[in-house]
Amino acid sequence: MMMVWYVLAAIVLLGAGTMSWYYIYDRWIQRDHAIRRNFPIYGRFRYIMENMGEYFRQYWFTADWEERPFNRLTRAWVYRSAKGVSNYVAFGSEVDAQQPGHIYFLHSAFPINDDEAEIYTGRWIGKDIVGKPYKPKSFFNISGMSYGALSSAAVTALSEGAAMAGVWMDTGEGGLSPYHLKGGCDICFQIGTAKYGVRDKDGNLDEERLRKIAALDQVKMFCIKLSQGAKPGRGGILPGSKVTPEIAGIRGIEAGKASISPSRHRDITDIPTLVAMINRVRKIVDKPVGIKMAVGSFEFIDEFFDYLSQHRLEAPDFIQLDGAEGGTGAAPAPLADYVGQSIVQALPLVAQKLRTYDLRSRIRLVASGKLLTPDKVAWALCMGADYVVSARGFMFSLGCIQAMKCNTGHCPTGVTSNDPRFMRGLDPALKAVRVANYAKAVQHDVEAIAHACGCKSVRELKGQHVRVNGGDLML
Repeated sequence: MMMVWYVLAAIVLLGAGTMSWYYIYDRWIQRDHAIRRNFPIYGRFRYIMENMGEYFRQYWFTADWEERPFNRLTRAWVYRSAKGVSNYVAFGSEVDAQQPGHIYFLHSAFPINDDEAEIYTGRWIGKDIVGKPYKPKSFFNISGMSYGALSSAAVTALSEGAAMAGVWMDTGEGGLSPYHLKGGCDICFQIGTAKYGVRDKDGNLDEERLRKIAALDQVKMFCIKLSQGAKPGRGGILPGSKVTPEIAGIRGIEAGKASISPSRHRDITDIPTLVAMINRVRKIVDKPVGIKMAVGSFEFIDEFFDYLSQHRLEAPDFIQLDGAEGGTGAAPAPLADYVGQSIVQALPLVAQKLRTYDLRSRIRLVASGKLLTPDKVAWALCMGADYVVSARGFMFSLGCIQAMKCNTGHCPTGVTSNDPRFMRGLDPALKAVRVANYAKAVQHDVEAIAHACGCKSVRELKGQHVRVNGGDLML
C-alpha cells in the first residue's frame, strides 16, 4: 500500500515540477507567443484547442453541406460506394435544389430500360497517328498521383483496384514505380516539368529511359504536364522529408532534399516548341501523347488551336483540362485560391474551340478538377469531355478523411504517408476492392443518369441534357 502512495506522490511531484517549468518558460523565457507570456500554462490550451479544432469541427460544428473542400454529403457518397453499401436515400434529397450552381438533368418522357441500354465503348486515342493507339474501357479513370505524394500501400491499392474496375491510372509526375505496375492496370505515364523518371543528371529528357518505359505493355499513353489547376504556374512540390532513397531513385534526384519541379519545361517556350516536344516524345514511344494543362488565357487556346489546325497530324492526341479547383499535396495558397480558371468555365469553352477549329475528332478531351460524383462526371460528359479523371475521389475510396495533412508525412490514414506507423493501417488488398467498387458505382450511376435522359449510352450525353441554376456551376 505504501508503494502506491509513493508512486502517486512521485506523479504529483513530477506534474508540479513540469507545470512549474512551463510557467517559468512561458512567463520569463519564450518571447514568441504573447498569449502564453501573459497567461502562462493556461494560454497553452488555446493552441491545443486550435489544433484539435480542425479534427472536431467537421463532426460537431459544420453542417453536412458546408465543409470544404469536400462536404460530408459528397464524402459519404464515396465512402458508401467504396464499401459496397447502398446509396439509396429515403424521405427525399438533402441537396438544396434551389441553390445557385445546382446541377439538374432533363429526363426524357421515354427513358431507356436496362435491357435497351448499350454497353459503353470508349473512343480511340491516337488512332491512325501512332502504331499503338489506346481505346479505354471506362469513361471514368484515376488522375495523376505520384508515388511519394502517396504511400506505396496507397499506390498499390489504386493499381490493383484499377485493374479490377478496368480503368486507367495516371502515374503523376513522380515517375513510374513498381507499385503502379503491381496491379497490372493500364497506365498513363506523366512527364512533369522536372521529367522525373525520364531525366538525365541535368534534368533533360533521357530518350533511352523513355524508350524503356514505352516498351512496357501496361503503359498505354504519355502525358506532358504543362500545369495543374491547384498550382498553375508552379511546379510540383514534394518536401524533403518524403524523398526517401527509393523515391529519389525512381525520380532520378537526391534523397532527403525537397523535390521542387520547375514552373515550366525549360525546353518548351512557345507553341512551336510545345508541339515539337509532343512529337519528339510520340516518335520515341509510338503511343498516344497528350498534354495536361490548367486554362489561363483563352487567347492562348485560340493561338494554340489555330496552329494545330494547320499542323493537324502534329497535334496532341488528347488534352487533359484541370480546373482551378483541382487538388494537390502541397501548393502555395495564393495560387491554389486565386489563379487559373475553374473547370466550369474551361471545359465548355475549350470543347467549343475544338469544334470551331475542326479539331474535335482529332483531339480527345479529358476533364479533371473536383469531378468525383456521378452528377459532376455526367455534367463533364455533357459539356464535351470524352473522359473524366479523379484523384481525390479515389483517395476517399482508400479511406482519406480530409485531414489536410498531405504535405506533412503524418496522414492519419496512411494514404499520403510512407511512415510505417501510419501506413500499416492501409491494407492494399482490402482497399483495392474499395477502389474498384467506387469506380463501378460512378460508372453505374452516370449510366443511370444517361438512361433517364433517354440516352442508350453515356456517349450520347450532350449539353441539351443538363441545366445549372443561375447559369454557372459552382463545384
